[in-house]
Amino acid sequence: MNKKALSETDIRSKFITPALCGPGGAGWDLMTQVREEVYFTKGRVIVRGKTVRRGEAKKADYILYYKPNLPIAVIEAKDNNHAVGDGMQQALEYAEILDVPFAYSSNGDAFLEHDRTATTGTVTREIPLDQFPSPEELWSRYCTAKNLTPQQIAVTTQDYYDDGSKKSPRYYQLIAINRTVEAIARGENRILLVMATGTGKTYTAFQIIWRLWKSGLKKRILFLVDRNILADQTKTNDFKPFGNAMTKITNRTVDKSYEIYLSLYQAVTGFEEEKNIYKQFSPDFFDLVIVDECHRGSADEDAAWRQVLEYFSSATQIGLTATPKETKTVSNIEYFGEPIYTYSLRQGISDGFLAPYKVIRIGLDKDILGWRPSLGQVDKYGQLIEDREYNLSDYDRNLILEKRTELVAAKVTEYLRATNRFAKTIIFCERTDHAERMRQAMVNANPDLAAANSKYVMRITGDDDEGKAQLDNFIDPESTYPVIACTSRLMSTGVDAQTCQLIVLDKRIGSMTEFKQIIGRGTRINEDYGKFFFTIMDFRGATALFSDPAFDGDPVQVYEPGPDDPPLPPDDPSPFSPGEDSPDAGFLPPDPGPGLGGSEPTPPPTRYFVDDVEVSVSVERVQYLDENGKLITESLTDYTRKTVLKHYASLDAFLTKWTSAERKRPIMEELAKQGVFLDELAEQVGKDLDPFDLICHIAFDRPPLTRKERAARVKKRDIFGKYEAKARAVLEALLEKYADAGIASVESLEILKLDPFRSLGTPVEIINLFGGKAAYLKAVNELETALYQEAA
Repeated sequence: MNKKALSETDIRSKFITPALCGPGGAGWDLMTQVREEVYFTKGRVIVRGKTVRRGEAKKADYILYYKPNLPIAVIEAKDNNHAVGDGMQQALEYAEILDVPFAYSSNGDAFLEHDRTATTGTVTREIPLDQFPSPEELWSRYCTAKNLTPQQIAVTTQDYYDDGSKKSPRYYQLIAINRTVEAIARGENRILLVMATGTGKTYTAFQIIWRLWKSGLKKRILFLVDRNILADQTKTNDFKPFGNAMTKITNRTVDKSYEIYLSLYQAVTGFEEEKNIYKQFSPDFFDLVIVDECHRGSADEDAAWRQVLEYFSSATQIGLTATPKETKTVSNIEYFGEPIYTYSLRQGISDGFLAPYKVIRIGLDKDILGWRPSLGQVDKYGQLIEDREYNLSDYDRNLILEKRTELVAAKVTEYLRATNRFAKTIIFCERTDHAERMRQAMVNANPDLAAANSKYVMRITGDDDEGKAQLDNFIDPESTYPVIACTSRLMSTGVDAQTCQLIVLDKRIGSMTEFKQIIGRGTRINEDYGKFFFTIMDFRGATALFSDPAFDGDPVQVYEPGPDDPPLPPDDPSPFSPGEDSPDAGFLPPDPGPGLGGSEPTPPPTRYFVDDVEVSVSVERVQYLDENGKLITESLTDYTRKTVLKHYASLDAFLTKWTSAERKRPIMEELAKQGVFLDELAEQVGKDLDPFDLICHIAFDRPPLTRKERAARVKKRDIFGKYEAKARAVLEALLEKYADAGIASVESLEILKLDPFRSLGTPVEIINLFGGKAAYLKAVNELETALYQEAA
């Protein structure tokens, strides 16, 4: 057998896999310990105009598991024309991402090993093909490097919960679970896990609890949440396997016969001593306490329920959050320590597990320039308005410009009319009364749908029982109503709105924690309902926080329309004029103001309601992410030009690549991976242009030809004369298909099943007209060469 002639797949199946399994299957168990071609990311969602595609997902050739969900090694395979170690760089990259200790590369001759646990001695070595380490050897080496005792090893190898549905944790969840369980097995008692909203913190917590509980290391567990709906969802969904061992603390009653306790923070703390129900438990009753959304209070030394943690100080405590809070007076890290693992919003978007987002930034004239009343001006109730400059820190708090609210509602409605009027939308307002005014304005802006169903627009705030009762329906993807939710703070955390497609910011946000939480309401992807990305409409300059170093997930697009422009971002956003590069130009910075991130401030004694001051749009702008997650502010044509020139330094280089390629589709697919969507570009530049002409025109300033013009030139040259009549008719039909639909249709054999080819015979009969498949493909290639001949 000539190894050099074998493909990488053959090298894996004939040499690497047998070497892993060993003689007689004495090595790694192929069914439970070896997985091949493992996709561990989904592929970034790339948004360009109306087009949404996924980028390339990361795939390991092999992942080896000591036990299910305990990965220990990654192997990258190459064909035998490569050296043994040629796959090591990729293996190490994947080993770091997957947090596995051993990385291997192989070409079928031997293995190159890299031991990531080694700090001294031999780190990398070559291993003969028949001497690959056994699972026990690798696990033993790992445990020795970590100084794990037999008791600790028993905990770290405790099985995951498996309900038989084949649901398995994502790679980052495995890292979070395994690191946490191992750390607790070693005796660590304060642990912080930082995971972006929408990445499955509750499921991660469940598997941590399950393994610690089943191992016997932790016998009584308290899980604290900050929303009643979260406690109920947790009990009936992720925590359901705990069954009768679990209870939810309600009505301030305690039954000490359970092992898993769910509770609201508010249910176990209170201002009066007798309300502190947690003191009905002895301080050592719980040996594990997990605090969900721990940024909300446990980090504050003065918080009432921080006392719960201190009361159960002997217990191991885990803090879960998407947004750790770090200020001069509040610190998660001071209490829990540095995060044992962080999975950020940016990483989630890059991996394709979280939805990217466009941003429409609308600056209103009174927001940017401020407003001052004329001398002696009174509001609509006859109150004399205090003579001073009013700005964003005043609007909808002590000064209400009613036409401003109407304009915001009009712009939101205009966007929904241009996209989908039934897209789930959350409008964040300054206060609950502002949310009510916004509800009224949205009803007036959408009288037809509001009349058809009174729940089309609803106020969902903490003081509105009817609105709160509809929160579950808003979250439910299968429930049409409510469509638009006007809120202030209630929906900023803990609302799993999987199909939320529009978030409107009409409130000041001075807290990065609050900003990330609000953004998190839209980051979930729901492919079943076509939700791959969402849009943020910002009326308050809150998205200036994108430029804060503490922010970890850039927007895919930011659009700031002018006064007469529609709110829907154009497919080809215009570049900024010189001097407008800053994404924050033209906006007031968010006012940190009193009450942000905490309780509502006491309203000032006088509030002015002004209904006769006109408000208009001053500026709108667009930005979006490139394939590397970097924020760019240029048009799709500019982006295409830069990307093509990165791959092809000159027109000659591109022509050589294009004309020498047997099929053109791979070239187009490679550009699509970089975010160059030729279909979207054709919509903007010219629908009748071939991808070849689009690229030559945009990147190299070459005058384009339409597909029909290219087809006509080929017809004039009569290149089909050497073929018999029927074969000539096939090629002429292919030329017509090219003129109508483009080069991709010509390259597909499926086209032979369509008219007019069906009148010429079956696909097999048509191919046989040319003397077989190879000859048919050669004829198609000659046709393509003729189409682009004059270009070369």
